[in-house]
Amino acid sequence: MKATGIVRRIDDLGRVVIPKEIRRTMRIREGEPLEIFTDAGGSVIFKKYSPVGELSTFALQMCEAIFKSCGHTCVVCDRDSVIAAGSSMRRELDGRPVSPELEQAMSSRQLVCSDSGLPITPTAPHLLAGTVQPIIAGGDLCGCVALVAGDLPVGETEHKLLQLAALFLAKQMED
Repeated sequence: MKATGIVRRIDDLGRVVIPKEIRRTMRIREGEPLEIFTDAGGSVIFKKYSPVGELSTFALQMCEAIFKSCGHTCVVCDRDSVIAAGSSMRRELDGRPVSPELEQAMSSRQLVCSDSGLPITPTAPHLLAGTVQPIIAGGDLCGCVALVAGDLPVGETEHKLLQLAALFLAKQMED
């Protein structure tokens, strides 16, 4: 655990304000869920909660199924990082932060197709997403399913496949 030197008091309703600098650094947005942990030493730990991250096993299986069925490498992300990546890109992408471009595509809340591709993560700018479908559960943007840009053409079938994958993951989060 890293000390920040910031001290906050609990108000009469039991609330604590997380300083703006920490929220900005940790990319914690208003209304975003946080998990609360305690340890034997008396520490209280707040951790960003990722509903998509809870489905990482499903997401990985879905990426593998999409690759086997249509040959496209698939990636599932929450709003901050890559949760699952299919085929040989798993090592290079898993757990990496999403790029601002991919974050912006997610924020559009609709299918985004890019001929030039969008960087998936800043740590691997050569890996590009050609098609991005946001995952929206309970009206909240939770992440996206994307196809890595490559040699294979992307048509209406792949768009419907991405929509299906995003809807399936959203339904799993809602249940």
